[in-house]
Amino acid sequence: MGALGDPTRRAIFELLADGPRPVGEIARELPVTRPAVSQHLKVLKEAGLVIDRQLGTKRLYQLDPAGIGALRAYFDRFWTRALMAFKDAVEQTQKEEQ
Repeated sequence: MGALGDPTRRAIFELLADGPRPVGEIARELPVTRPAVSQHLKVLKEAGLVIDRQLGTKRLYQLDPAGIGALRAYFDRFWTRALMAFKDAVEQTQKEEQ
């Protein structure tokens, strides 16, 4: 989850949601250098959110469906717990008001 804590990594993640891209194309979209984009991609890859593949002389980066699935499962669990806590708080407030 910490991998997406950085605003540049979030921007890269959002760009990759549109489809696979090489490092140079990503760098042209952001106010950071190509080496910086490569370092951010490394962090995203280590976090399991991005995969890469060789295509000719280029390396294309894309979102990892398995990693995105795990991220979504995390947020689903978090959201469910948050909703249950809210429900419990509302019910407790209603009891106290009676």
